[in-house]
Amino acid sequence: MHPQTFLDLPLSRDPDAAPLQRQLHARLKTSILGGALPAGSSLPGSRALAATLGIARNTVSAVYEQLAVEGYVIARRQGTQVAPRLHGDQKPATAPAPMLARRVAQFARPLLMHKPAALRPGEPALPQFPLAAWRRAMDVGYQGNTAALGYGDPAGEPALRAAIARYLAVARGVRCSAEQIIITEGAQEALGLCVLLLTNPGDAAWVEDPGYRGIKAAMQAGDLRMLPMRVDGHGLAATLDDWSRDMPRLVYTTPAHQYPLGPVLPVARRLQLIEAARAHGAWLIEDDYDSEFRHAGEPIAAMQGLAGDGPVLYVGTFSKTMFPALRLGFLVLPAALLAAVQAPLAAMLRGGHRHEQLAMAHFIDSGQYARHLGRMRRLYRARQQALREALASHFDVPHTVDGGHCGMHLTVRLPPAFPDQMIAAAAHAYGMAVSPLSGFSLAPTEEDNGLVIGYGNTAPELYGSLLGRLAKLARQAKPG
Repeated sequence: MHPQTFLDLPLSRDPDAAPLQRQLHARLKTSILGGALPAGSSLPGSRALAATLGIARNTVSAVYEQLAVEGYVIARRQGTQVAPRLHGDQKPATAPAPMLARRVAQFARPLLMHKPAALRPGEPALPQFPLAAWRRAMDVGYQGNTAALGYGDPAGEPALRAAIARYLAVARGVRCSAEQIIITEGAQEALGLCVLLLTNPGDAAWVEDPGYRGIKAAMQAGDLRMLPMRVDGHGLAATLDDWSRDMPRLVYTTPAHQYPLGPVLPVARRLQLIEAARAHGAWLIEDDYDSEFRHAGEPIAAMQGLAGDGPVLYVGTFSKTMFPALRLGFLVLPAALLAAVQAPLAAMLRGGHRHEQLAMAHFIDSGQYARHLGRMRRLYRARQQALREALASHFDVPHTVDGGHCGMHLTVRLPPAFPDQMIAAAAHAYGMAVSPLSGFSLAPTEEDNGLVIGYGNTAPELYGSLLGRLAKLARQAKPG
């Protein structure tokens, strides 16, 4: 449609229609962004357009002035013109892709991060969350508490820190006071704080390989030299030679449930890590990933409890046990660090989400948190067993299964002939958010080929059809 014809269309006079000035502004803005009014084209004079549309000239002038302030048009002596390069046809056909910093770009990957998708690792069963109980806890958090609308303690609400300290002592064997606990926006901020507080750019850091991608992003942001440490059937495998070859400043490990392979770090290795870290002036980050959802035997106590006042920083989160959007995690600092970190933490943190923190404290202290964990533990145990059975019945591709004694996922190893990156990419197109195992490794080997399959967010009755489709995609991805 010619621009003048478009502008000639009358504005709506219906009682429920938007004001005439807003209608005209929206019409001109949409036509400029969409290209109906090309860059450099002249708009009609305000008097002429007002007469054409049957509106006051002041209305047109006000719209032109607003568009000029917003940068859509330029007011010139000879009239009002559309500003250059505002819509797609003004860009070069071969415009280069935006450049990302190297430390950010290497972790970019096309995942279904914001869309509902089946079999996503680490996503809880949100339909089973006790919304009514949480709403009551939120009411307690907000009740008459206008003081919590302001900035709070940078370390977090004292009530939540105390509730977490009590819970960790009983459930995880963590030895700490409330003063040692820092409330964070999920585990990722806690990991970032560990890097910021304890390292300098260029320091060496050990990461499990394959291992959690989030710690790699945090360390890359801190410009650390990441050294991949292989994981065997008992978790992180570090020798005395490793310590002497390239001494790390930080060591990241998931002792209770190695992610993504699932083994438990034996107590002998835990004690060796603590002793070596003490001897070499290193710090250990213990990420207690999914430890609450143990499906076989007794819960595995935290490594931090073995260390006394040792060099262990303990990281936890409510994203998996509650719901991801809550964005509450925590970091337990060694007592020896408290005095040194007070000033940096006060500068970096602002103590937000105070009502949610108060609600979480009430949720824990009222017993609702423990009851919710018990229900979810039973649900995930049943789903884990159902997924194993579905793999045996419907996934007719050579494979072995790792993990399953804890958490919300299984790791399925595949022969190298079945490329996991291609399979995962094809599965995403069918609404399945399985992750390629090789993507968790800094230095992938042939054995790091497989799929990490979540069962927390997917009903068991869907496993058969989903795994049948996944097997078909795997066969199609196999060369030849």
